[in-house]
Amino acid sequence: MRVLIAPDKFKGSLTATEVACCVKKALLAYQPMLETTLRPVADGGEGTAEVLTTATNGKLWTVRVNDPLFRPVNATYGISGDGETAFVEMAQASGLNLLKSEERNPLLATTFGTGELIKDAILRGVREVVLCIGGSATTDAGMGMAAALGYEFLDKKNAPLHPVGQSMRYVNRIRRASLDIDLRSVRFRVACDVENPLFGPNGAASIYGPQKGATTKMVKELDKGLQTIANVLKRDFGIDEADKPGSGAAGGLGYGARVFLKATFQNGFDLVSDMLDMAGEIGRTDLIITGEGSLDMQTLEGKVIAGLARLAKSHQVPVIAFCGRLALNQGQLQQVGLQEAIPITPVSMALSEAMIQAPVLLDLATHEWAINRLGQYDKK
Repeated sequence: MRVLIAPDKFKGSLTATEVACCVKKALLAYQPMLETTLRPVADGGEGTAEVLTTATNGKLWTVRVNDPLFRPVNATYGISGDGETAFVEMAQASGLNLLKSEERNPLLATTFGTGELIKDAILRGVREVVLCIGGSATTDAGMGMAAALGYEFLDKKNAPLHPVGQSMRYVNRIRRASLDIDLRSVRFRVACDVENPLFGPNGAASIYGPQKGATTKMVKELDKGLQTIANVLKRDFGIDEADKPGSGAAGGLGYGARVFLKATFQNGFDLVSDMLDMAGEIGRTDLIITGEGSLDMQTLEGKVIAGLARLAKSHQVPVIAFCGRLALNQGQLQQVGLQEAIPITPVSMALSEAMIQAPVLLDLATHEWAINRLGQYDKK
């Protein structure tokens, strides 16, 4: 019997790789002859770089870059084993998680550190960059990222502007001042599930600014700035990408990736799935075991598990999932495409304790399920 173990992370408790290894260990303790394949997965957000680096036998690199407020921070990205592709998560350098709640102010925040990560990868010789743009603390239209890669933003007096959110409204000219790296020789792909435009009532500032610390007044200033940058690029270069789906992602970094990197966009899970050849793996398996921290309404909206179930359906391969918390009923599980969902947390256990005990709870739940249920999925 061939089992594909393809979980997402249990956020705050276990990485996707740790979940996969735990499930494998518990299954083999019950059935040592089981044929297992581990393919930890992600949805383009947190943990994606590690998943793709591990899957391609690559290496993680940690470099010193600028955080959203231009303070030094250690950030990690991955390079595939063949040295061709870098996997960069913007949250490592420009993420909201790097700021205390009282520090959150997108007028002062920058994506400069994300640009530094991209530059470091290019200088190491990669030919492709996969950029994951979730969890940003910024609303700068990628101005900071572009500045780190050699672009200069000038005001009406041709004075250079500091690449932060509040500078956008003063941009009058954009030029490539430094040419020490050749962006044209690198392919850029963006993992993005957001479809918002750059500015306007559904734009980056209006929809996502408040969660990054923006007041109503700040939102208006940021939205004006986003529109200003778009107008300058349209006026001087004929670039009109502001209304494209995803341009408003990550405080407009989606837009910045389009115009400064000529990036293409892809749904996060689909991008990861393609790189891991999940369709091929599913075609060679009898059962898929997946999992994530919480099975809830977001699962119905297309996270990792729904994506796996969609692929599995075309091959008629059953999918079961382990989770820390189960908030879906049987009808909803069938809607996702799951045969079973097994919560690992005892009803009486507090969430904080469950997160600490996650490895033990997952081991116990997997072993118990294997004893009682695994056999019915064996086609032999």
